[in-house]
Amino acid sequence: MPEFGYSFEDYMEASDARGSLREVDVSPKEARELAVYLKGMTMDRARQALEEVISMKRLIPFRRYNLKMAHHSVEGFRTGKYPVKAAKLFLKLLDNIESVADYKGLDPSKMVLVHVAAYPGRKLKRNIPRAFGRSSPRNKVLVHLEIVARAI
Repeated sequence: MPEFGYSFEDYMEASDARGSLREVDVSPKEARELAVYLKGMTMDRARQALEEVISMKRLIPFRRYNLKMAHHSVEGFRTGKYPVKAAKLFLKLLDNIESVADYKGLDPSKMVLVHVAAYPGRKLKRNIPRAFGRSSPRNKVLVHLEIVARAI
């Protein structure tokens, strides 16, 4: 069984709560854009934003991976999506961090997300059969999600 570390280095045991989901099946591009959007928010505001994304009321801006994407002028930015699957996983991770904060005696409503990361993990190699007995590679990329919240 592999041992995973955290990419966040400035961790303080007394005032921080951290959590991670390892090798989850979600789009790495959508998870990355959602992580950029959530960083710097309070726990309550992040929870509200994720619930609005799941109910498709809030659009997440896509700044890096936005080629050939529909334009939306509703929120004030050009391109965006509703990454529902990634939002459900980040909401599950926020629940985990909230329970860690309660265990440490910290108030989850007064915590700020100082580190939110989504980066690719293992690649599962697959093949798609093609014409004339050939095949093409189709790799599935699993994703690591990390959140660190700090009491303010």
